[in-house]
Amino acid sequence: MAVKTPAQGTGVLLITANVGSLFEDPENLQKNWLREFYQTVHIHKPHFIALHCQEVGGKNYEASMSHVDKFVKELLSSDEMIEYNRARVYLDENYKSQEHFTALGNLYFLHESLKNTYQFDFKAKKYKKVTGKEIYSETLESTPMLEKEKFPQHYFPECKWSRKGFIRTRWSVTDCAFDLVNIHLFHDASNLIAWETSPSVYSGTRQKALTYVLDRITDQRYEKVPHFLFGDFNFRLDSKGVIETLCASATMQTIRAADTNQINKLIFCESMNDRKVMLQLEKKLFDYFNQDVFRQNNGVELLEFDREFSVFKDKLSEQEIAFPPSYPYSEDSNQGKQYMNTRCPSWCDRILLSHLAWDLIHKAENDEKSVIYDNIGPNVCMGDHKPVFLFFRIAAGAGKPNRNMPNCCVVQ
Repeated sequence: MAVKTPAQGTGVLLITANVGSLFEDPENLQKNWLREFYQTVHIHKPHFIALHCQEVGGKNYEASMSHVDKFVKELLSSDEMIEYNRARVYLDENYKSQEHFTALGNLYFLHESLKNTYQFDFKAKKYKKVTGKEIYSETLESTPMLEKEKFPQHYFPECKWSRKGFIRTRWSVTDCAFDLVNIHLFHDASNLIAWETSPSVYSGTRQKALTYVLDRITDQRYEKVPHFLFGDFNFRLDSKGVIETLCASATMQTIRAADTNQINKLIFCESMNDRKVMLQLEKKLFDYFNQDVFRQNNGVELLEFDREFSVFKDKLSEQEIAFPPSYPYSEDSNQGKQYMNTRCPSWCDRILLSHLAWDLIHKAENDEKSVIYDNIGPNVCMGDHKPVFLFFRIAAGAGKPNRNMPNCCVVQ
């Protein structure tokens, strides 16, 4: 695989992937997933790859442990990745610790042509040269090469302490320092509750959690560097706005539970046309009669309802979205474009940049300064989430170099 020389800029590929589904049906889904991942690497030929995974191990982590090991081993030893001779893998496998477990996995691959790459030791506050391939799991809390946190329990909706948090690493590539943050925010527990208000109560919880992360990674403990946050933000379209638009001509029927009188289903029917059912809404059902609206022109007409990111535009940037909602796709290995009728399709999986990071990726001084923001495996089943990637090039010295780099690097 011919990788372009550093003179043309250092190619960086960032990928976020919620991989929970892969461990439910490893025989079929992992093959698809790995093939599409390798194809993406082959097309862009990056020098540095950062793969941030969420829900590593799936719903039944203990039973899936062997599948996780096999998945990682395949990535590290495959012929397609043979030119990536250095790697760091951080897997949060400590599922018995409710206080700490996040099910996050950070995987980093360095091409053999990439020189002078360092990773930051948060405890020693020094950069260390990256050599060889290393895997860290179990208790990542004691690993000084990263910062990992699970959100405080009072942040969790309904006080149910699920696997949500973040892992941060810091790198110096071609004398350019930056943070890479893997993040998993809270989901919408009920479509019915999400529909009640605009913005929804769940949106407020995610906003609070993301603010917490931004405060942590920009506090006074370490020098400020550009940062990239990529993961499953669980950003959802504004339910109330979407439904009122999609069902503008419909009448709504409310079905209540006989014993509690609570609403357990909403049915939206056309006023005419034999009262055709347009949408059925339950706690975990979003059954709209025409899924094409989410796929046509990549669903961009619905981006007006993608409002959760706008709160953070003073701190973060994002490339223009030109791919369909990344969730919730069918987990049927024969279905590549079908959405499940469980949630309103949304752009949950994102790559967000600090303004310094935005400047960094748009500074490449060459003719090929295009930045690519897209999904992986658009036509094949990749699980319930489509991975999303950002490819860019860093021009030599484009970012703020670490001034103390020559003195603070500990070469292993």
